[in-house]
Amino acid sequence: MAAGEGLPVAILNHNEPAFYCVPAEAYEALMEKLEDLELNALADSRLADGQAPVRVSLDDL
Repeated sequence: MAAGEGLPVAILNHNEPAFYCVPAEAYEALMEKLEDLELNALADSRLADGQAPVRVSLDDL
């Protein structure tokens, strides 16, 4: 794992991936990216329903 220098590492068994070691920071970044993609898909589906979007400022939230 140390040889990966902070990057994901694949553990091979007979030249086939058997296990992936992913550092915590990389895993957290991946989960945040997936959450962003899900939220964007939700926002897009809500915009597609024909209703006009409502603008708000972050201060109002």
